[in-house]
Amino acid sequence: MNTHDGGADAPEAREAERSGEVDAVADAPDASEASQPPPPAAVEPRTGVAALSLRYRIGAAVALAVVAAAVCVHLGMVFLHIAPSNTVTKAHGKAIDEWIYPEFEQNWKLFAPNPLQQNVAVQVRAQVRTADGGSRETGWYDLSAQDGRAIDGNLLPSHTQQNELRRAWDFFTATHDDDNRAAGVRGTLSESYLRRIVVLRLERGGAAGAGGAVERVQVRSRTTNVAAPSWSREKISTDPAYRVLPWWRVSDDEAHGGVQ
Repeated sequence: MNTHDGGADAPEAREAERSGEVDAVADAPDASEASQPPPPAAVEPRTGVAALSLRYRIGAAVALAVVAAAVCVHLGMVFLHIAPSNTVTKAHGKAIDEWIYPEFEQNWKLFAPNPLQQNVAVQVRAQVRTADGGSRETGWYDLSAQDGRAIDGNLLPSHTQQNELRRAWDFFTATHDDDNRAAGVRGTLSESYLRRIVVLRLERGGAAGAGGAVERVQVRSRTTNVAAPSWSREKISTDPAYRVLPWWRVSDDEAHGGVQ
């Protein structure tokens, strides 16, 4: 019985072994495929500064460093200008003033703001040479009122509309005495700065007319105190006070260049 069973099983076992060998050969990878290297991974292209050559990357880094240094210097100068008097401002006050005035001047001190209690309007009139060679004098133009109308209802008014004329007048009064005499070089600079601004405003407003030219200008301020609130017993005069400057002759450069 055992011999018969063994004889019967032997052919089947050998057939199973042969089938297993065939399957193993079929599943084995091809030798040519196994010898090939894997495909390289896809490399993403570089963008931004990294895509630049080394020379341009160095140039961009140098430019960025210069801009950062300039910003730091400017912020430091503004801080020293508005900070209380200290050793640095006493030693380098002239350099700080030359950096700040007139473009970056501030009218308040750190931790001690001084809100305005007066309304100051800057006005100007001009003597004009007409196209036919004659001469005429314009009326007073209220430049502060023009700025006020431009700002009224404007959600994002420009710094020029808000501060250019006001700061120019503050610069002038800070560098002149009550008789309108300039105190040093900064006083002369403030006159030129204010004159260029008002001439530009007159040119934009067409004050000279067709073919005309502005030859002289005169500036004045109209100052009125802010009225006391209704609940206050304080009595404040609201009558306007005027400060009238002498006539200034307009140079050809100022008449045709103005303030950019």
